[in-house]
Amino acid sequence: MVLLRASDKWAKLKKNIILEPYISSFAPSNRWSNKDLDPVPPHERTWTNPFYVICYWISDAFTISTWSMASSMIALGLTWKSAFAAIIIGHSIIAIPICLNGWSGAYLHVSFPVVTRASFGMIGNCFVVVSRGFLAIIWGAVQTYIGSECVRQMINAIWPSFRAFPNHLPASAQITSAGLLCFFIYFMIQLPFVLMPMRKIKWLFVVKTIVMPIATIAVLIWALKSAGGTGPVFAQPGTIHGFSKIAWAWLASLNSVLGNYATLSCNIGDFTRYAKKPGNTWVQAIIIPVAFSAFGLIGIIVSSASAIIYKDGVLWDPTVLIDHFDSRAAKFFVAFAFALATLGTNISANTISAANDFSAIFPKVFNIRRGSLIASLLAWICVPWYILNTAKGFLAFMGSYSVILGPIAGVMVSDFWLVRNIGRIDTRELYNPHGKYWYWKGWNWRGYVALICGFIINLPGFLNQIVPSIKVGGAIYIFYVGWLNSFLIGLVLYWILWKIWPAHEIGQAVLVDDIILSNHIRDVEMDGTKDRKDSVSDIDKRSIINMERKNSDIVKVEFF
Repeated sequence: MVLLRASDKWAKLKKNIILEPYISSFAPSNRWSNKDLDPVPPHERTWTNPFYVICYWISDAFTISTWSMASSMIALGLTWKSAFAAIIIGHSIIAIPICLNGWSGAYLHVSFPVVTRASFGMIGNCFVVVSRGFLAIIWGAVQTYIGSECVRQMINAIWPSFRAFPNHLPASAQITSAGLLCFFIYFMIQLPFVLMPMRKIKWLFVVKTIVMPIATIAVLIWALKSAGGTGPVFAQPGTIHGFSKIAWAWLASLNSVLGNYATLSCNIGDFTRYAKKPGNTWVQAIIIPVAFSAFGLIGIIVSSASAIIYKDGVLWDPTVLIDHFDSRAAKFFVAFAFALATLGTNISANTISAANDFSAIFPKVFNIRRGSLIASLLAWICVPWYILNTAKGFLAFMGSYSVILGPIAGVMVSDFWLVRNIGRIDTRELYNPHGKYWYWKGWNWRGYVALICGFIINLPGFLNQIVPSIKVGGAIYIFYVGWLNSFLIGLVLYWILWKIWPAHEIGQAVLVDDIILSNHIRDVEMDGTKDRKDSVSDIDKRSIINMERKNSDIVKVEFF
């Protein structure tokens, strides 16, 4: 009897956990798709023009990490000019794979976990998805903690007595009771936005695009006026000498900039798939270097000026700078702006990405809403305050992880643009376990050979970053350009392997809009409707990418 009741409870629990069966137009079962993994239908492509892409990247650029990006470079011994050059050039380079993989997302209207089935196989892409999801969860927790520090400054501005909030936690906890309370408050503020449908989240980016630049410019004007100049950083000479040493330090700084957005160079398609047309995504090539460089320069100027204003040295951390403000109103509103900035970045760069990855690995259990909730809750398990304060080796591992993401991005670019001649992908086959993207037992070995080779060349430097006592000699210099060399190796080697051992004929591109229109016309014919034009009028024909097929296998695509 007890076993029977337990069995009934388990059956009821299982029924509540498993998502309601979704009849996909593409996948034969829920093992390979759900509503969030299916291609985005025309009526949900709400990023209707480049403005929303611009808002997305301005929202992502105006963050605490971008503000203080130059600090580590200057601490390394570079001048501010060299650091700023690394920021400009680094973001100009990383914009290339972001544009290319973003265009493919807008062209196919599928997410990162789905499009990687073409390059790594329908089972082989699981490692790629998990690698991205792992980073998203950890950095999501860290960003939540950073946001909670902004909340602390907001509360301090309203109630200065909060500074004396009693602490009941031991020093080993690496956080105070006040800090834990602020983390909880920020977590609860963030949660409703995390659960918001992706097609509606664009308005958060629009609001942040308005609020954050206003707050930033206000702080810049205040800093220049209060300091009477730009401060000591602009007159500070470099502390390393010799062309070779300066060059390698600069390349290491460039690599850190590239690694900063190595994640989105892979999964930017999670967002651009909501674009009305692929041409809307090319604006990223301009807005990424412009937005990040502008905000990085403002961070250098204000941080440098802070040394004159407060006599406490250069305050690179904006939350520490805010804490020095005399005006409680200024302290609150600037802290609010940075809290909003962190919120937008955390959702765009981490939570949504992790949710898509959960959905891809467990499509019967997780949709984006559930995945976002789990990714947010895991922030507590990750104890980010402990990671930031004690786990230096783990942080070094996380920061070096870009040498794994580099070849993944390279393989994706190579597969879509070179191997498949600009996206000649059959969208239906991305959901077919018996189709052309199944390869060998679900694995495309070409993608993994390229990935491993891109990573293995950086392995000695990777180990040295995690455990500095491991001496690797000159191999460390290879790691100093780790993302760049791993990306190029992945891109070129995958193309060569495919040319030597092609898996299948490339064939024609079959896009979701072709399938929707074809199914609509078929339904009309089955119903015997004479006026086909009226029957298909509900399809937004402007969203259908114009294609011209010649000789049955050559596809011409309109890029704009």
